[in-house]
Formats: sequence, structure tokens, C-alpha cells
Amino acid sequence: MATTGDMSPDEFREFGKAAVDFIADYIGNIRDRPVLPAVEPGYLAPLLPAECPQDPEPWQEVMKDLEAHIMPGVTHWHSPSFHAYFPTANSFPGIVGEMLSAGLGVIGFSWITSPACTELEVIVVDWLGKLLGLPEEFLHSGPGSGGGVIQGSASEATLVAMLAARDRMVRRVRQDHPKLSDGEIRAKLVAYTSDQANSSVWKSGLLGAMPMRQLPTDADGAFRGDVLEAAIRSDRQKGLIPCYVVATLGTTVTCAFDNLEELGPVCNREGLWLHIDAAYAGAAYVCPEMRHTMAGVQYADSFDMNPHKWLHVNFDCSTMWVKNANDLENAFNVDPVYLKHDKQGVMPDYRHWQLPLGRRFRALKLWMVLRTYGARGLQAHIRKQVQLAADFEELVHRDARFEVVMPARCGLVCFRMVGPCARTQELLRRVTARKTLYMIAASVRGQAVLRFVVCSRLTELEDVQRSWAEIAAQAEAVLQAESVAAALAPAPALCDPSRPMGKSPSVVHNMLGSAGNTADPQHTV
Repeated sequence: MATTGDMSPDEFREFGKAAVDFIADYIGNIRDRPVLPAVEPGYLAPLLPAECPQDPEPWQEVMKDLEAHIMPGVTHWHSPSFHAYFPTANSFPGIVGEMLSAGLGVIGFSWITSPACTELEVIVVDWLGKLLGLPEEFLHSGPGSGGGVIQGSASEATLVAMLAARDRMVRRVRQDHPKLSDGEIRAKLVAYTSDQANSSVWKSGLLGAMPMRQLPTDADGAFRGDVLEAAIRSDRQKGLIPCYVVATLGTTVTCAFDNLEELGPVCNREGLWLHIDAAYAGAAYVCPEMRHTMAGVQYADSFDMNPHKWLHVNFDCSTMWVKNANDLENAFNVDPVYLKHDKQGVMPDYRHWQLPLGRRFRALKLWMVLRTYGARGLQAHIRKQVQLAADFEELVHRDARFEVVMPARCGLVCFRMVGPCARTQELLRRVTARKTLYMIAASVRGQAVLRFVVCSRLTELEDVQRSWAEIAAQAEAVLQAESVAAALAPAPALCDPSRPMGKSPSVVHNMLGSAGNTADPQHTV
């Protein structure tokens, strides 16, 4: 290696092949690793130098330290024993697409900066939109001025839609009330979502300086039209200006589906922007038999789902569609001379569709996945994982010590031990302490529950059965401990779903939401 540390193409080939071998071995043998790391906060600092090395080091030494020091601190999101949060997609075609994007290194904020970057994105988001069964008004190839774009995350898409909705509403109100300033109008705007929406939706209200009202849901966790209508009516009476609604298809806690057929007409009639957050469950719409849960999507102004959750595309890749791209460009168009080019207006300049200026060639990995799996491959993946969740649900039903709290939806099962909440809390503490299985907690209808999600694309029925055996064994240990302690301690306290489940912050952090029946296994990703 040269003294500068720069590699020759031949050195890169050697390093790159070693990295590919490492990734392939890691995925191939991931079942051999405990899903949760056995480290404490601050473990890494004593293992690494306090300062950057002065001289270049051989990549072979770096790879040794990767295995020796970094891997012991990794939570294995793609392990078949990972059942927390929601899936974060991973596939070899997606990895290759990520490598190629990094290797080409283009920054495709406008068509001229790399035509293929923009044009491939236009094509693949249309492919995916058609595969999901979206109305053609959302497609680049459809009528009108709609189209799709790849954002970094559903969190970004929610904020982008909010800012576009804010700009659109300010323009409308100013036409009727020209004496009002933009600031005066913005101060009156209000947004709505459900108490089951992801925390990123609430956060968008903070970032967009628009109060986000969290409205109650029905017994199934769905946001309904009459609740929205009443809130709009109340706020108008207070002199506020309703502006923006976020409906969720596949809520974080229970994978509930908001009622678009009720919410949509209210939004359209009242002139509110309707954004649909289908970050996780939206992937299921590649299967026609699952599209009944998005009935009413035609009323929406924007729709977002994450291929990087359940469609084999590595993070980050969140696909967002809008009916009218002019709303985005009106809100985000900053066009100095140095960004202009003589082909403007023919193809999208995606810098006007997003928050940052720069953007990576993310369409490559989506293209790689869509081509190498095809529609049938993606459908088979979704159907298999839905079936695995149903298989787990059946195991719960068969065991009298447990109960299913909400019916299995997509790849998620919400369940608990029968009896006081402390019993379920102790079960999670024991399971997590063993580090062979990872689940998280939530609160549903005032009860402490556990969320079991089929996450890894590697998961097989045998993995689900193995996870259930671990859960059942620890449940028996909980009951035995209760029996031993019964003569020595008072009866268990009343159910308190807000009590932390053990001492590990990695388990309890942000799991129980303030709304009483919400949790936030995020979107993060």
C-alpha cells in the first residue's frame, strides 16, 4: 500500500473480495451468533486507540479488528432470532447495488449531474408503484403531474409532505386573505394523526412547526373519519386552519390500518392534504389479495412505503409518490444560477422533491432487487412471512399460559402471558437476558404485551418453532418462580403496563408511549 494509504485497483480487488467473503460468511452463519451482544455501554473505547493512526495500516489488520472488536457489539438485525421492531431489509442483490452506487459515487440532485441516476429512479418507482397497485395518478407515466421519488426514510417523507401541504395551504389562504402574512397563516395551521401513529409523525409536527393532534382510534386501532371530522370542526371554531392528515397503514404497535375510505372524503371535502404512511405494511401490497387494507388510497395526496423494510432493499430506500409534484417543487424550489441547466423541465430535478440537495444513486439497488427477485419472488417472500406469523400465532393459541391480544397482521403477532402484567414483563426480562431472542414490549388496551415480528428474510418455520420453545421455557420459569415466591411475598401488584421491563435500557427505551396504548418500535430504519 502506498504511504498515502490510497489503494491501487489490484489492492482494492483483494480488499473487496475479502469484504464480500466476510459478508457472505456472516449471513450464512448468522444463526451461530447470539442476536443481542453481551457488552456494556462504553465497551469499545478501551479496545481502540484514542487517536487516529498517524500512518496507513494494512487492511488485513483492520478486518481483524472488525471481527475482534466491532462484531461483539453488533445486534444482528438479520438473525432469524430477531423479532423486534420491524424488518430491515437485506439481500445480496441489494448489497451489490449499494456497492455499485458507492463505486460510481454520483450525486444526482438534478438530471444533468447524472442522467441515468434520475431516469432509472423514474422508471423503478413507476415499476414499484404499479406492482403495489397504486392509482395511475401517482405514476410518472400516468395522467397529470404525479410521480415518485426515493427518500431516505418514511420520517423524511412525512416531513416533506407536511412542508408541501403547509406551503399549499398558505398559498390558498393568502388568496382569500391577502392582508395576512405567511407567518400569521402558518401560526394557525394544525395537523392530525392517530394516537397509534409512529413517533416520526409526531416529530414532523415539531420540525414543521405545525401542531400535530393525536386523535383516538377505535377498538381495532384504526383512525376513523368521524373522529377526524369532529376535530376539524372544533379547530375551525377556534380560528385554526386544518391543513394536514397522516393516516397509517400498518401502525407501529399492532399493525392496524386506518380507514382511508372514511378519512379520504373528509380530507378532500375540507381541503386537507392526506399523506399515507405505509412504511412497513405497504410492501404487502405486492400481493393482490392483501390490497383490501388500502381501500381508499385514491383520496390521498401522497403515499410512502419502505422497500428497505420488507422488500429486500438495503437501508436507506423509502419510496414516496405524490399526485401533484408541483406541490413539492413550489415548496422546495431554490434554483441559483450554478444549479441551472439547459434540460430543466424535461425530467425531474429531484433536488426539488426532497430536503437535502445531494442524493445517492439509490435507484440502483432497487433496480437490482426488482430484477433479480421479480414480482413473483417478492410476492413469495411476503406470503411466506405472513404464513410464519400465522404459524407463531397458532402456537400461542395452543398454549393456555398465553393469549393473543390482537390477531396476526402481516408479519406481527401481539401476545402476552395470561395474568398480571408483571408476568409478561418478567418473561421479557428473562428472554432478553439470555440474548438468544430479541422482542420488544408495547402496551395495548392497558395491558403489557410482547410483539413478535417475523423480520429476517432467512427465517424458516424451524426458527419460529425454536423461538417459541425459548419463550415457552422462560414462561415456565416465570411461573415456577412465582410459585416458589408465593409463600414468601404478597400477591402481585395490580397491572401496571408502564413499569419498565427489567433494567436494560436497550429493552425499555421508548417502548411504552405516553398515549397509554402506544409504543414506538420505529421507523428508524
